[in-house]
Amino acid sequence: MADSNSNSSYGLLQVDAVNVENHFPIENARITIYSQDNPQTPFEQVTTDSSGQSPQVRLPAPPSNLSLAPGDERPYADYRLRIEADGFSPLEIVGTEVLSGSTAIQPAALTPAGDPDEAENPVVIPDHTLYGSYPPKIAEAEIKPTNESGEIVLSRVVVPQTIIVHDGVPTDSTAKNYYVPYRDYIKNVASSEIYSTWPQASITANVLAIMSFTLNRVYTEWYRNQGYDFTITSSTAFDHKWIYGRNIYESISVIVDEIFDNYLARPGVRQPILTQYCDGRQVQCPNWMTQWGSCELGEQGYAPIEILRYFYGDSIYVNTAEAISGIPSSWPGYDLTQGSTGQKVTQLQEQLDAIAAVYSAIPRVRPDGIYGPATAASVKEFQSIFGLPQTGAVDFATWYKISHIYVGITRIAELV
Repeated sequence: MADSNSNSSYGLLQVDAVNVENHFPIENARITIYSQDNPQTPFEQVTTDSSGQSPQVRLPAPPSNLSLAPGDERPYADYRLRIEADGFSPLEIVGTEVLSGSTAIQPAALTPAGDPDEAENPVVIPDHTLYGSYPPKIAEAEIKPTNESGEIVLSRVVVPQTIIVHDGVPTDSTAKNYYVPYRDYIKNVASSEIYSTWPQASITANVLAIMSFTLNRVYTEWYRNQGYDFTITSSTAFDHKWIYGRNIYESISVIVDEIFDNYLARPGVRQPILTQYCDGRQVQCPNWMTQWGSCELGEQGYAPIEILRYFYGDSIYVNTAEAISGIPSSWPGYDLTQGSTGQKVTQLQEQLDAIAAVYSAIPRVRPDGIYGPATAASVKEFQSIFGLPQTGAVDFATWYKISHIYVGITRIAELV
Protein backbone atom coordinates (compact mmCIF):
# COMPACT_ATOMS: atom_id res chain seq x y z
CA MET A 1 0.00 0.00 0.00
CA ALA A 2 1.26 3.47 -0.81
CA ASP A 3 2.32 5.68 2.05
CA SER A 4 -0.35 8.36 2.36
CA ASN A 5 2.28 10.74 3.80
CA SER A 6 4.56 10.30 0.82
CA ASN A 7 5.15 13.16 -1.58
CA SER A 8 5.79 10.74 -4.46
CA SER A 9 3.48 11.48 -7.35
CA TYR A 10 2.11 7.97 -7.72
CA GLY A 11 -1.05 6.26 -6.62
CA LEU A 12 -2.10 2.62 -6.66
CA LEU A 13 -4.96 1.12 -8.67
CA GLN A 14 -6.60 -2.27 -8.13
CA VAL A 15 -9.41 -3.62 -10.31
CA ASP A 16 -11.99 -6.05 -8.86
CA ALA A 17 -13.75 -8.03 -11.61
CA VAL A 18 -17.00 -9.88 -10.84
CA ASN A 19 -19.84 -11.50 -12.75
CA VAL A 20 -22.71 -8.99 -12.69
CA GLU A 21 -25.23 -11.84 -12.36
CA ASN A 22 -23.94 -13.51 -9.19
CA HIS A 23 -21.08 -11.36 -7.81
CA PHE A 24 -18.64 -14.25 -8.28
CA PRO A 25 -15.03 -13.19 -8.93
CA ILE A 26 -13.67 -13.52 -12.48
CA GLU A 27 -10.22 -15.09 -12.71
CA ASN A 28 -7.85 -14.29 -15.59
CA ALA A 29 -9.69 -11.14 -16.65
CA ARG A 30 -7.32 -9.05 -18.76
CA ILE A 31 -7.11 -5.38 -17.83
CA THR A 32 -5.51 -2.81 -20.09
CA ILE A 33 -4.85 0.61 -18.55
CA TYR A 34 -4.59 3.73 -20.69
CA SER A 35 -3.64 7.22 -19.60
CA GLN A 36 -6.18 9.82 -20.68
CA ASP A 37 -3.21 11.90 -21.82
CA ASN A 38 -2.18 9.12 -24.24
CA PRO A 39 -5.40 7.18 -24.85
CA GLN A 40 -4.15 4.99 -27.72
CA THR A 41 -1.06 3.47 -26.12
CA PRO A 42 -1.52 0.98 -23.26
CA PHE A 43 0.22 2.12 -20.10
CA GLU A 44 -0.02 -1.24 -18.31
CA GLN A 45 -1.63 -4.66 -18.75
CA VAL A 46 -2.46 -6.96 -15.82
CA THR A 47 -4.57 -10.06 -15.10
CA THR A 48 -6.91 -10.85 -12.20
CA ASP A 49 -6.25 -13.66 -9.72
CA SER A 50 -8.66 -16.28 -8.35
CA SER A 51 -10.31 -13.56 -6.24
CA GLY A 52 -11.03 -11.48 -9.33
CA GLN A 53 -8.47 -8.88 -8.24
CA SER A 54 -5.69 -7.34 -10.24
CA PRO A 55 -2.32 -6.63 -8.65
CA GLN A 56 -2.04 -3.08 -7.36
CA VAL A 57 -0.59 -1.04 -10.22
CA ARG A 58 1.58 2.02 -9.51
CA LEU A 59 0.36 4.89 -11.68
CA PRO A 60 1.52 8.51 -12.05
CA ALA A 61 -0.71 11.10 -10.38
CA PRO A 62 -0.41 14.82 -9.56
CA PRO A 63 1.35 15.73 -6.26
CA SER A 64 -0.76 14.96 -3.17
CA ASN A 65 -0.58 18.54 -1.86
CA LEU A 66 -2.98 19.55 -4.65
CA SER A 67 -5.75 17.53 -2.98
CA LEU A 68 -5.16 19.01 0.49
CA ALA A 69 -6.16 22.61 -0.32
CA PRO A 70 -8.55 24.26 -2.78
CA GLY A 71 -7.07 25.07 -6.17
CA ASP A 72 -7.75 25.17 -9.89
CA GLU A 73 -5.41 22.33 -10.86
CA ARG A 74 -6.93 18.85 -11.01
CA PRO A 75 -5.40 16.85 -8.12
CA TYR A 76 -5.98 13.38 -9.56
CA ALA A 77 -5.06 11.53 -12.76
CA ASP A 78 -7.69 10.10 -15.11
CA TYR A 79 -7.30 6.61 -16.58
CA ARG A 80 -9.26 4.54 -19.06
CA LEU A 81 -9.62 0.80 -18.51
CA ARG A 82 -10.61 -2.04 -20.80
CA ILE A 83 -11.53 -5.29 -19.06
CA GLU A 84 -11.85 -8.50 -21.07
CA ALA A 85 -12.54 -12.08 -19.95
CA ASP A 86 -13.43 -15.27 -21.75
CA GLY A 87 -17.20 -15.73 -21.86
CA PHE A 88 -17.94 -12.09 -21.00
CA SER A 89 -18.56 -8.91 -22.98
CA PRO A 90 -15.65 -6.45 -22.79
CA LEU A 91 -16.14 -3.50 -20.44
CA GLU A 92 -14.76 0.01 -20.91
CA ILE A 93 -14.37 2.35 -17.93
CA VAL A 94 -13.48 5.96 -18.65
CA GLY A 95 -12.34 8.36 -15.94
CA THR A 96 -10.99 6.18 -13.11
CA GLU A 97 -9.49 8.66 -10.64
CA VAL A 98 -6.06 8.00 -9.10
CA LEU A 99 -4.79 10.20 -6.26
CA SER A 100 -1.14 10.35 -5.27
CA GLY A 101 -0.32 8.27 -2.19
CA SER A 102 -3.74 6.62 -2.20
CA THR A 103 -5.13 3.24 -3.28
CA ALA A 104 -8.01 3.38 -5.77
CA ILE A 105 -10.24 0.31 -6.13
CA GLN A 106 -12.17 0.09 -9.38
CA PRO A 107 -15.13 -2.32 -9.45
CA ALA A 108 -15.76 -3.97 -12.81
CA ALA A 109 -19.03 -5.91 -13.17
CA LEU A 110 -18.85 -7.92 -16.39
CA THR A 111 -21.88 -9.22 -18.28
CA PRO A 112 -21.83 -12.77 -19.69
CA ALA A 113 -21.46 -12.72 -23.47
CA GLY A 114 -24.78 -12.83 -25.26
CA ASP A 115 -26.74 -11.59 -22.25
CA PRO A 116 -29.38 -9.16 -23.59
CA ASP A 117 -29.20 -7.15 -20.34
CA GLU A 118 -25.83 -5.71 -21.17
CA ALA A 119 -24.31 -3.65 -18.34
CA GLU A 120 -23.75 0.04 -19.00
CA ASN A 121 -20.85 0.24 -21.41
CA PRO A 122 -18.79 2.26 -21.35
CA VAL A 123 -18.92 3.36 -17.73
CA VAL A 124 -18.08 7.07 -17.74
CA ILE A 125 -16.94 8.64 -14.46
CA PRO A 126 -17.41 12.43 -14.48
CA ASP A 127 -15.29 14.98 -12.59
CA HIS A 128 -14.98 14.75 -8.82
CA THR A 129 -17.38 17.19 -7.13
CA LEU A 130 -14.54 19.18 -5.55
CA TYR A 131 -13.01 19.75 -9.00
CA GLY A 132 -15.98 19.85 -11.37
CA SER A 133 -19.03 22.08 -11.38
CA TYR A 134 -22.23 20.76 -9.79
CA PRO A 135 -25.44 22.40 -8.54
CA PRO A 136 -25.26 23.50 -4.87
CA LYS A 137 -27.49 21.87 -2.28
CA ILE A 138 -30.95 23.40 -1.94
CA ALA A 139 -31.30 24.12 1.78
CA GLU A 140 -33.74 22.07 3.86
CA ALA A 141 -34.60 21.88 7.54
CA GLU A 142 -32.21 19.46 9.25
CA ILE A 143 -35.07 17.84 11.20
CA LYS A 144 -38.09 16.75 9.22
CA PRO A 145 -41.67 17.10 10.49
CA THR A 146 -43.10 13.62 11.00
CA ASN A 147 -46.68 14.51 11.88
CA GLU A 148 -47.94 15.95 8.60
CA SER A 149 -48.64 12.82 6.60
CA GLY A 150 -48.62 10.14 9.28
CA GLU A 151 -46.83 7.98 6.74
CA ILE A 152 -43.64 7.38 8.71
CA VAL A 153 -43.26 3.61 8.87
CA LEU A 154 -40.07 3.19 10.86
CA SER A 155 -40.23 3.57 14.63
CA ARG A 156 -36.48 3.13 15.03
CA VAL A 157 -33.33 3.86 13.06
CA VAL A 158 -32.36 0.85 10.94
CA VAL A 159 -29.43 0.52 8.54
CA PRO A 160 -31.06 -0.69 5.31
CA GLN A 161 -29.74 -3.52 3.19
CA THR A 162 -30.23 -1.52 -0.01
CA ILE A 163 -30.50 2.10 -1.10
CA ILE A 164 -32.56 2.80 -4.22
CA VAL A 165 -30.73 5.64 -5.98
CA HIS A 166 -32.57 7.73 -8.58
CA ASP A 167 -29.84 8.85 -10.98
CA GLY A 168 -31.16 12.36 -11.61
CA VAL A 169 -33.37 15.03 -10.08
CA PRO A 170 -36.54 13.72 -8.40
CA THR A 171 -38.90 14.82 -11.18
CA ASP A 172 -36.87 13.25 -14.01
CA SER A 173 -38.94 10.16 -14.79
CA THR A 174 -36.43 9.04 -17.44
CA ALA A 175 -33.59 8.66 -14.90
CA LYS A 176 -32.72 5.10 -13.92
CA ASN A 177 -33.10 3.67 -10.42
CA TYR A 178 -30.18 1.62 -9.07
CA TYR A 179 -30.35 -0.84 -6.18
CA VAL A 180 -27.13 -0.31 -4.22
CA PRO A 181 -25.99 -2.00 -0.97
CA TYR A 182 -25.94 0.65 1.77
CA ARG A 183 -22.20 0.51 2.51
CA ASP A 184 -21.33 0.53 -1.19
CA TYR A 185 -23.51 3.63 -1.59
CA ILE A 186 -21.75 5.47 1.26
CA LYS A 187 -18.28 4.54 -0.07
CA ASN A 188 -19.24 5.72 -3.56
CA VAL A 189 -20.60 9.08 -2.33
CA ALA A 190 -17.62 9.72 -0.04
CA SER A 191 -15.19 8.87 -2.85
CA SER A 192 -17.12 11.25 -5.15
CA GLU A 193 -17.28 14.16 -2.70
CA ILE A 194 -14.06 14.21 -0.63
CA TYR A 195 -10.46 13.20 -1.25
CA SER A 196 -9.00 10.03 0.25
CA THR A 197 -5.74 11.87 0.97
CA TRP A 198 -7.39 13.92 3.72
CA PRO A 199 -6.69 13.30 7.42
CA GLN A 200 -8.52 10.29 8.84
CA ALA A 201 -10.52 12.52 11.20
CA SER A 202 -11.73 14.65 8.26
CA ILE A 203 -12.77 11.58 6.26
CA THR A 204 -14.57 10.15 9.31
CA ALA A 205 -16.46 13.40 9.94
CA ASN A 206 -17.62 13.56 6.32
CA VAL A 207 -18.61 9.88 6.27
CA LEU A 208 -20.69 10.42 9.42
CA ALA A 209 -22.43 13.40 7.79
CA ILE A 210 -23.14 11.40 4.61
CA MET A 211 -24.52 8.43 6.57
CA SER A 212 -26.67 10.60 8.82
CA PHE A 213 -28.15 12.47 5.84
CA THR A 214 -28.84 9.16 4.05
CA LEU A 215 -30.44 7.54 7.10
CA ASN A 216 -32.66 10.62 7.52
CA ARG A 217 -33.97 10.00 3.99
CA VAL A 218 -34.53 6.34 4.91
CA TYR A 219 -36.14 7.02 8.30
CA THR A 220 -38.51 9.74 7.12
CA GLU A 221 -39.24 7.96 3.81
CA TRP A 222 -38.80 11.43 2.35
CA TYR A 223 -39.26 10.60 -1.32
CA ARG A 224 -41.79 7.77 -0.91
CA ASN A 225 -44.06 10.17 0.96
CA GLN A 226 -43.96 12.39 -2.14
CA GLY A 227 -45.08 9.50 -4.34
CA TYR A 228 -41.66 8.45 -5.64
CA ASP A 229 -40.32 4.88 -5.68
CA PHE A 230 -36.74 5.56 -4.56
CA THR A 231 -34.77 6.34 -1.40
CA ILE A 232 -32.50 9.15 -2.58
CA THR A 233 -31.27 10.91 -5.72
CA SER A 234 -27.82 11.40 -7.24
CA SER A 235 -28.40 15.14 -7.69
CA THR A 236 -26.20 17.42 -5.57
CA ALA A 237 -29.04 19.96 -5.55
CA PHE A 238 -31.17 17.57 -3.52
CA ASP A 239 -28.91 14.90 -2.01
CA HIS A 240 -25.35 13.62 -2.57
CA LYS A 241 -23.36 12.80 -5.68
CA TRP A 242 -23.48 9.07 -6.39
CA ILE A 243 -21.79 7.96 -9.62
CA TYR A 244 -22.57 4.65 -11.30
CA GLY A 245 -19.52 2.40 -11.57
CA ARG A 246 -16.98 4.83 -10.13
CA ASN A 247 -13.86 3.74 -8.24
CA ILE A 248 -13.68 4.02 -4.47
CA TYR A 249 -10.64 4.47 -2.21
CA GLU A 250 -9.22 2.04 0.29
CA SER A 251 -8.82 4.60 3.10
CA ILE A 252 -12.49 5.60 2.77
CA SER A 253 -13.67 1.98 2.48
CA VAL A 254 -11.93 0.95 5.71
CA ILE A 255 -13.53 3.81 7.68
CA VAL A 256 -17.03 3.08 6.32
CA ASP A 257 -16.71 -0.61 7.24
CA GLU A 258 -15.77 0.34 10.81
CA ILE A 259 -18.58 2.84 11.50
CA PHE A 260 -21.39 2.11 9.01
CA ASP A 261 -24.02 1.68 11.78
CA ASN A 262 -23.41 5.20 13.16
CA TYR A 263 -25.24 8.46 12.49
CA LEU A 264 -25.48 11.97 13.93
CA ALA A 265 -28.19 12.87 16.42
CA ARG A 266 -29.40 15.68 18.64
CA PRO A 267 -30.88 15.32 22.15
CA GLY A 268 -34.60 14.60 22.12
CA VAL A 269 -34.73 14.00 18.36
CA ARG A 270 -35.40 10.43 17.21
CA GLN A 271 -34.52 10.83 13.53
CA PRO A 272 -30.95 11.04 12.19
CA ILE A 273 -30.00 14.65 11.49
CA LEU A 274 -30.08 15.82 7.85
CA THR A 275 -26.45 16.97 7.93
CA GLN A 276 -26.07 19.20 4.86
CA TYR A 277 -22.75 20.59 3.70
CA CYS A 278 -20.97 22.40 0.86
CA ASP A 279 -17.41 22.63 -0.40
CA GLY A 280 -16.66 26.03 1.17
CA ARG A 281 -14.83 27.25 -1.91
CA GLN A 282 -17.23 27.36 -4.86
CA VAL A 283 -20.24 27.51 -2.52
CA GLN A 284 -20.59 29.03 0.97
CA CYS A 285 -23.05 27.61 3.49
CA PRO A 286 -23.24 29.20 6.98
CA ASN A 287 -24.22 26.74 9.75
CA TRP A 288 -23.32 23.75 7.58
CA MET A 289 -20.06 21.86 7.38
CA THR A 290 -17.70 22.89 4.60
CA GLN A 291 -15.65 20.07 3.14
CA TRP A 292 -12.47 22.08 2.72
CA GLY A 293 -12.95 23.44 6.24
CA SER A 294 -13.21 19.90 7.58
CA CYS A 295 -9.92 19.02 5.85
CA GLU A 296 -8.20 22.03 7.41
CA LEU A 297 -9.50 21.20 10.90
CA GLY A 298 -8.35 17.60 10.52
CA GLU A 299 -4.88 18.81 9.63
CA GLN A 300 -4.95 20.93 12.79
CA GLY A 301 -5.55 17.79 14.89
CA TYR A 302 -9.30 18.07 15.49
CA ALA A 303 -11.10 14.78 16.25
CA PRO A 304 -14.10 13.82 14.05
CA ILE A 305 -16.71 14.89 16.63
CA GLU A 306 -14.84 18.17 17.19
CA ILE A 307 -14.96 18.88 13.45
CA LEU A 308 -18.68 18.15 13.36
CA ARG A 309 -19.45 20.28 16.42
CA TYR A 310 -17.40 23.15 15.00
CA PHE A 311 -19.90 23.33 12.12
CA TYR A 312 -23.17 21.90 13.47
CA GLY A 313 -22.99 23.02 17.11
CA ASP A 314 -22.13 21.39 20.43
CA SER A 315 -25.38 19.42 20.77
CA ILE A 316 -24.59 17.05 17.88
CA TYR A 317 -23.43 13.57 18.91
CA VAL A 318 -22.79 10.16 17.37
CA ASN A 319 -25.53 7.56 17.82
CA THR A 320 -25.80 3.92 16.74
CA ALA A 321 -28.58 2.38 14.67
CA GLU A 322 -30.77 -0.08 16.54
CA ALA A 323 -30.69 -2.70 13.80
CA ILE A 324 -28.91 -3.67 10.59
CA SER A 325 -31.22 -5.25 8.02
CA GLY A 326 -30.50 -7.97 5.51
CA ILE A 327 -27.87 -9.84 7.52
CA PRO A 328 -27.99 -13.48 8.63
CA SER A 329 -26.84 -12.74 12.19
CA SER A 330 -25.64 -9.73 14.18
CA TRP A 331 -22.12 -9.24 15.53
CA PRO A 332 -21.85 -10.74 19.04
CA GLY A 333 -20.58 -7.46 20.51
CA TYR A 334 -17.03 -8.70 21.10
CA ASP A 335 -14.18 -9.90 18.90
CA LEU A 336 -14.00 -13.57 17.97
CA THR A 337 -10.42 -14.83 18.26
CA GLN A 338 -8.54 -18.10 18.62
CA GLY A 339 -10.07 -19.94 21.57
CA SER A 340 -13.57 -18.52 21.04
CA THR A 341 -16.35 -21.11 20.89
CA GLY A 342 -20.11 -21.29 20.44
CA GLN A 343 -22.93 -20.60 18.03
CA LYS A 344 -21.53 -17.28 16.76
CA VAL A 345 -18.30 -19.06 15.79
CA THR A 346 -20.33 -21.71 13.95
CA GLN A 347 -22.30 -19.02 12.08
CA LEU A 348 -19.05 -17.27 11.15
CA GLN A 349 -17.50 -20.53 9.93
CA GLU A 350 -20.57 -21.45 7.85
CA GLN A 351 -20.55 -18.09 6.08
CA LEU A 352 -16.78 -18.08 5.63
CA ASP A 353 -16.80 -21.60 4.17
CA ALA A 354 -19.53 -20.63 1.68
CA ILE A 355 -17.39 -17.67 0.62
CA ALA A 356 -14.30 -19.92 0.37
CA ALA A 357 -16.18 -22.13 -2.09
CA VAL A 358 -16.28 -19.13 -4.44
CA TYR A 359 -13.06 -17.32 -3.46
CA SER A 360 -10.67 -20.26 -3.72
CA ALA A 361 -7.70 -18.43 -2.19
CA ILE A 362 -9.51 -18.61 1.17
CA PRO A 363 -8.88 -21.95 2.92
CA ARG A 364 -12.06 -23.96 3.52
CA VAL A 365 -13.13 -24.20 7.17
CA ARG A 366 -15.20 -26.83 8.98
CA PRO A 367 -18.11 -25.32 10.99
CA ASP A 368 -17.40 -26.90 14.38
CA GLY A 369 -17.95 -23.90 16.65
CA ILE A 370 -14.27 -23.78 17.68
CA TYR A 371 -12.16 -20.82 16.56
CA GLY A 372 -8.84 -22.55 15.94
CA PRO A 373 -5.78 -21.82 13.78
CA ALA A 374 -7.58 -22.97 10.60
CA THR A 375 -10.41 -20.50 11.13
CA ALA A 376 -7.92 -17.73 11.92
CA ALA A 377 -6.03 -18.50 8.70
CA SER A 378 -9.24 -18.33 6.66
CA VAL A 379 -10.22 -15.04 8.32
CA LYS A 380 -6.79 -13.56 7.66
CA GLU A 381 -6.96 -14.44 3.95
CA PHE A 382 -10.50 -13.03 3.76
CA GLN A 383 -9.25 -9.79 5.33
CA SER A 384 -6.40 -9.64 2.83
CA ILE A 385 -8.75 -9.99 -0.14
CA PHE A 386 -11.35 -7.54 1.10
CA GLY A 387 -9.12 -4.71 2.28
CA LEU A 388 -9.30 -5.16 6.07
CA PRO A 389 -6.45 -5.21 8.60
CA GLN A 390 -5.06 -8.76 8.54
CA THR A 391 -5.45 -9.67 12.21
CA GLY A 392 -6.99 -13.13 11.87
CA ALA A 393 -9.60 -12.01 14.43
CA VAL A 394 -13.23 -11.12 13.68
CA ASP A 395 -14.08 -7.61 14.87
CA PHE A 396 -17.15 -5.53 13.98
CA ALA A 397 -15.87 -4.58 10.52
CA THR A 398 -14.78 -8.12 9.61
CA TRP A 399 -18.02 -9.74 10.86
CA TYR A 400 -20.21 -7.46 8.76
CA LYS A 401 -17.90 -7.62 5.73
CA ILE A 402 -18.18 -11.44 5.84
CA SER A 403 -21.99 -11.06 6.11
CA HIS A 404 -22.00 -8.59 3.22
CA ILE A 405 -20.01 -10.87 0.89
CA TYR A 406 -21.94 -13.96 1.99
CA VAL A 407 -25.28 -12.29 1.27
CA GLY A 408 -24.00 -11.09 -2.10
CA ILE A 409 -22.92 -14.51 -3.33
CA THR A 410 -25.82 -16.51 -1.85
CA ARG A 411 -28.52 -13.97 -2.74
CA ILE A 412 -30.05 -14.40 0.71
CA ALA A 413 -31.02 -10.73 0.53
CA GLU A 414 -33.71 -11.58 -2.02
CA LEU A 415 -35.39 -13.83 0.52
CA VAL A 416 -35.53 -11.50 3.52
